[in-house]
Amino acid sequence: MKRVLQQVRSHTQFPPRRRVVVTGLGVVCPLGSGTQLVWNNLIKGCSGIVSLSGEEYANLPCKVAGLVPINEFDKTDPVVQALTPSNLRAMAPATGLALVAASEALKDAAWLPSSDEDREATGVALGMGMIDLKDVCDTNDALKKGYNKVSPFFVPRILPNMAAGHISIKYGFRGPNHAVSTACATGAHSIGDAFRFIRNGDADVMVAGGAEYCISPLAIAGFCRLRALSTSFNDDPGKASRPFDKKRDGFVMGEGAAVLVIEEYEHAKERGAQMYAEILGYGLSGDASHITTPREDGSGAILSMSRALRDGNIDKDQITYINAHATSTPVGDGIESTAIKNLFGSHSSKIQVSSTKGAHGHLLGAAGNLEALFTILSCHHGVIPPTLNLDEPVDDLNYVANKSVEWNSDKRIALKNSFGFGGTNATLCIGQL
Repeated sequence: MKRVLQQVRSHTQFPPRRRVVVTGLGVVCPLGSGTQLVWNNLIKGCSGIVSLSGEEYANLPCKVAGLVPINEFDKTDPVVQALTPSNLRAMAPATGLALVAASEALKDAAWLPSSDEDREATGVALGMGMIDLKDVCDTNDALKKGYNKVSPFFVPRILPNMAAGHISIKYGFRGPNHAVSTACATGAHSIGDAFRFIRNGDADVMVAGGAEYCISPLAIAGFCRLRALSTSFNDDPGKASRPFDKKRDGFVMGEGAAVLVIEEYEHAKERGAQMYAEILGYGLSGDASHITTPREDGSGAILSMSRALRDGNIDKDQITYINAHATSTPVGDGIESTAIKNLFGSHSSKIQVSSTKGAHGHLLGAAGNLEALFTILSCHHGVIPPTLNLDEPVDDLNYVANKSVEWNSDKRIALKNSFGFGGTNATLCIGQL
């Protein structure tokens, strides 16, 4: 039997791995709507974090958040069009934002297939971290007035997979229809899973990302009770999110959506598509430790990063930038820094590290995908975005503080980390084409 197995192995030829590239980008976030505008604002050091107005926030410890800027008087704004009362009767606001970002990404990729064959080869992997708690509260109040006051769309509105479902339905995509909900790692897991679907031949093109629209008094109160949110900068919102800074005191909630169109390299090449970057590897791990806090030794993050490197066949010394998960919490940022130092050793001094959450806050289920989009643009343009409000670094890592820098490297290869409650971790390895 042993000899037979050896003969089978010697004659088995495994096909080469399919390469996966990024061909379209779309975004709606606190820095604005539209990829070019958002990227320009990020690189310039703009902040999208503002004060929360209204009596319902008056007695809460945290009064700041990263809100999508909306001009309600501009009826041509895609975000305004997506969030009309008629649309919101049938879908959650997060789904509306996801549709806006997906529309931009698909147009950017020039991928709006009409044939059954192409639509069957195109899938969607898009999730959210939390449902809209305001919708739940409002519907509960409606129920008190009578059973018939409950919307028949209530359940579809709060299902985490419905953003992916609406995109699939709108464009007729019949490939994998997949939704991830892994807290703050949702967006990165969505992209990573989509990457594997393509690499494994389940699809040629995937629309991947995440969406979040859950800022409400109840959500703010809940995270405040966890002592997770910043409360010391209510009078100066732009200073509240400060990853890796000694004065950080919690994260700032954000909202938005970011969507990538990723596809198999030969498929993109054959149709002459633009290519921003290549997804090289994907790593996952579990801390198996605590419901909210990572392991102090950073071993969960180390496993996630090292598995992404192994999956992409990338040596540690090839990494010259890490887009960190760092949310601006006193515990989490330091643990991620420890993980980077322990994994990369002496090479960590040659790696530039930044967290863009200083500019837009923490988008929860849409964080990993938004920041992956920024990492892709960094690889494409050779510019690393800054960590805002980083005045007193927590340690001696090579942080990109307050101002963007040129990324000078023979081959730009980065890691993008995302870690979520429950100890769920994801890392994407992204490289220059």
